[in-house]
Amino acid sequence: MMKKEYSKAILEEISKKFPDVVVKIHSARRIYIRTPREKVFELAKFMFEEKGFRLSIATGIDTRDGIEIIYHFSFDEAGTYYNIKTLIPKDDLKIKSLTSFLPAANWIEREIHELLGVDFVGHPNLVPLLTAETWPADLHPLCRDYANEHKDIKIKKKP
Repeated sequence: MMKKEYSKAILEEISKKFPDVVVKIHSARRIYIRTPREKVFELAKFMFEEKGFRLSIATGIDTRDGIEIIYHFSFDEAGTYYNIKTLIPKDDLKIKSLTSFLPAANWIEREIHELLGVDFVGHPNLVPLLTAETWPADLHPLCRDYANEHKDIKIKKKP
């Protein structure tokens, strides 16, 4: 039985193949791998296709410095999580979609697009999941400025 902790060999391989990454070992079972947004696609593809990681979920948060996206990958045989973190600048909210090789990213990228305004380039269907059909496309409810800038907007009811 494999020990329930991160693999030093996998981290060394990732660091060698992707020299721009910064690895933070949060605990024996949770690792954060920070990388520029331009490298997220290649790193995620490597982890999924070559190392057998599974995408569990992705999360996004509006920080003062940009929108932070975290793709949470599990390495099930060791019970560990390797999380790819990247920061997207607010003046260019684009990142390459993972859906071309990872269909599991489809709905969560749609949700992040809808709630935070991130454009997942190459995504096949960025149609909103949660908001009403009449919801304005440029309103993203989880953005920091949402409450102040859009407090007077009234959402029209569908006829």
